[in-house]
Amino acid sequence: MYEVVKDIGEEKVTELLHRLRKSKIAVIGDVALDIYWRADMRKSELSRETPHFPLPIVEEWMSPGAAGNVATNIAALKPEKLFLLSIIGKDWRGDLFIKEVEKRGIITDFLIRSDERVTNAYCKPLRRGFSDVEYEDPRIDFENFRLITQKEEDKLIKLLEKVAKEIDVLCVVDQMRFGCITPRVREKIENFSREGLTVIVDSRERIGYFTDVILKPNDIEMFKAMGIEKDPQKLSIEELLEFAEKFSIQKRSDVCVTLGARGAIYVEKDTSKKYYVPTVNLTPPLDVCGAGDTFLSIFSLVLGTGGKKVEAVFMGNLAARVVVKKIGTTGVATVEEIMDNYKKHWATS
Repeated sequence: MYEVVKDIGEEKVTELLHRLRKSKIAVIGDVALDIYWRADMRKSELSRETPHFPLPIVEEWMSPGAAGNVATNIAALKPEKLFLLSIIGKDWRGDLFIKEVEKRGIITDFLIRSDERVTNAYCKPLRRGFSDVEYEDPRIDFENFRLITQKEEDKLIKLLEKVAKEIDVLCVVDQMRFGCITPRVREKIENFSREGLTVIVDSRERIGYFTDVILKPNDIEMFKAMGIEKDPQKLSIEELLEFAEKFSIQKRSDVCVTLGARGAIYVEKDTSKKYYVPTVNLTPPLDVCGAGDTFLSIFSLVLGTGGKKVEAVFMGNLAARVVVKKIGTTGVATVEEIMDNYKKHWATS
């Protein structure tokens, strides 16, 4: 059996949003710089040196990506304290990443700069011709292809130990193949959770490596970690909850699984309680890029301020609904936008 939670009420939503400002949170994980170049092909002229038409860039903008985007989403909700821990390179992309993070009011004192690393970056050329349709060219990626050094690992663990004394909740974003969440760092994170710190983990490829934390995969990530070769979109909520419960038992962890347009499910490891939290239907156009980061951000903040787990899931759905309507950008959801969205779509549904 499971409980369906469609709404938690306007009074509770208001209370939770107000409490976010008292939260003390740290984000640790792999960051990146997202770089966008908009090209107007009507301005392009055939090169005299090569048989190519160049991309005439008419607009450029940047934003923090990966764990940086999670921190950006958290910053938009104005918690009392927000720390970002990661390792970036001593390169121009690192300089720009710090500039973009500081613009958003995020503390950069706990970012390690390394001569041995490049700053991860995703460069996205966007081109437009005579029509209004915009096309994205293949990305140009800067990424590390070796593990961090023991010296870098030791420094990151030392910073994490310092930050852990000042926070209510730790949000882990493990994305890169050769990122900063090494086995030693992961063990330290799990130990903090066993000692009572609220720890939420999001990982694309290694969600199944963590134990004794709160796991937040999407349905595809959970199935991959469990070795299940099924399409989760074709399964019922009951079936998905059964798999989530098995995953929870295996990992000795609470499990929150996001299901895209269907909302999210949650399984508590200690009580075996199971919840399904649907979302309100959306009409196109939609842009799901970054919605998972937005969900993770407010979900972590609500838990860090003592909110119930099902309330955190509901708030995650609510905030994600805001950003998927922001087309062409990995946007954030502010307190005002979240409240307005609730009043327009949940309170009247």
